[in-house]
Amino acid sequence: MDYSQYETYGFDNASAFNMSTGFKERSYQMHWHSYGEIILVGPGKTNVYKVNQDTYTLVEGDFVLAWPMEMHSIVDADREEALVIQFSNAFVNSLFDLQRIMHFYRNLHVICINSHPLLAAKLKEITYKMKEIFFSDGPDRELKCCMLLMEFMMTLDEHREEFVPEIQPGAHNGYTDDVMKRMIGVTDYIKNNLTSDDLSQTTMAKKVGISRDYFSRMFKEVTGMNYNKWLNMIRLEKAIELLSNKGMTLTEVAMLSGFQSIPSFNRVFHNEKGMAPGEYRDLYIKER
Repeated sequence: MDYSQYETYGFDNASAFNMSTGFKERSYQMHWHSYGEIILVGPGKTNVYKVNQDTYTLVEGDFVLAWPMEMHSIVDADREEALVIQFSNAFVNSLFDLQRIMHFYRNLHVICINSHPLLAAKLKEITYKMKEIFFSDGPDRELKCCMLLMEFMMTLDEHREEFVPEIQPGAHNGYTDDVMKRMIGVTDYIKNNLTSDDLSQTTMAKKVGISRDYFSRMFKEVTGMNYNKWLNMIRLEKAIELLSNKGMTLTEVAMLSGFQSIPSFNRVFHNEKGMAPGEYRDLYIKER
């Protein structure tokens, strides 16, 4: 079997996981896709990756995290021995805890073995278990690998306090099961009603029967970010999904994603992605 089909794997409705290695070329152009990617960096003196607007020079044993729909490229790195995990966005969105972890760590793109040795060692062990199972072509390999992917995410989240100063000051896990259920209801409602006239915190707090201040505090604890930032992230995810439809105008994309105006759509998109929506779409089309 050829395991070097890196960046060309097409997830269909029944696929959630892929793994690849053994690609001889050392670079890959800037691009994005609807599935997420985790790279265990290979050996060699030079391993340079870029995610969004940041460039990282890494060493063997480091991890690169490119979340679904993020711009990323390989500037110059060992791809022959590096391990690449790819997972569908639909899989992540199927479980609230995976969504919560992904949103909390949305701004985390590298895990360095020198600064987080214990965590990196644990994640590497899980990754090699995935490799053994996936490349064996045994029965239920995708299910087993997805279970290990969940273990990977949970292990990352167990080390949350190591990253709090970097990505989310003051966050902690102080919510109850009841709060979790209420937040699940709110987030599901918002994702299914992005064009609603009123998705304000005040309205959402009333919807779940708690005060606005308590809602704001609990929402940040559960999702890892404040409400307005999260809402913009969800709108951007919807917009990026729609941008893959070449027949849809940018105005239609903006409106169907819940943005009230083209200027606000362009501003939020550029602030998050570092480029205009049209440029982002062009890169997707170029990949096709």
